[in-house]
Amino acid sequence: MTEFAHDTVVPYKGSALNKKQQVADMFDDIAFRYDFLNRFLSAGVDVRWRKKAIRQLADKQPRLLLDVATGTADMAIMASGILHPQKITGIDISDGMLEMGRKKIEKLGLQKNIELLNGDSETINFKNDSFDAVTVAFGVRNFENLEKGLLEIKRVLKPGGKLVVLEFSRPKMAGTKFFYNLYMKIVAPNMGKLFSKNRSAYQYLDESIKKFPEGKDFTAILDKLGYSNIYSKPLSLGICSIYCGEK
Repeated sequence: MTEFAHDTVVPYKGSALNKKQQVADMFDDIAFRYDFLNRFLSAGVDVRWRKKAIRQLADKQPRLLLDVATGTADMAIMASGILHPQKITGIDISDGMLEMGRKKIEKLGLQKNIELLNGDSETINFKNDSFDAVTVAFGVRNFENLEKGLLEIKRVLKPGGKLVVLEFSRPKMAGTKFFYNLYMKIVAPNMGKLFSKNRSAYQYLDESIKKFPEGKDFTAILDKLGYSNIYSKPLSLGICSIYCGEK
């Protein structure tokens, strides 16, 4: 397995824990403020990004959908409303995030449609060929081993099944790039500290985005791992990107 630069980026540099454990602890710590901070720091644009990503599955009409790194279940809840699959399973390594997600699902009366489980992207506890589609929103950067996680996703996809990844990327246009860098270095970490008391989470966000293999580098990884019909779509001047591939 290839190790990528972002695989070694961790939230707490002085910790003896591995990346997976640190990421779980970090999200447990910020779970109660995660949805608010997402909406606030992105000015609500993240909702539009998620909807665009989910619509990449419209032609597939998936019956069984897996949402990896589901967090507080935003993606799963939106997918339920847009795609109306028979069942959505969300997995995440953070019990704190899952607890918040279950409360949202119960409030919406979607318990029969969406199930949240503690689960690791690199050892997905389902049989081969289990799902029609898999979504990952802002989660692949947190994989401890990117290729291992993407191969596990391919394993549980049915033949012809589709993976949709939504992930931050770095804008290329000079003006946009300047303001984006200013925002990620100063605004996001300080707002994160103000509202969640965890500045490390937002410093980690910036560093992991910088080192993530985005754009053509990411589609090349999907190609190397045997995905087909691969494509990508930049959103909001390149601040975010959608990546798709099929088994």
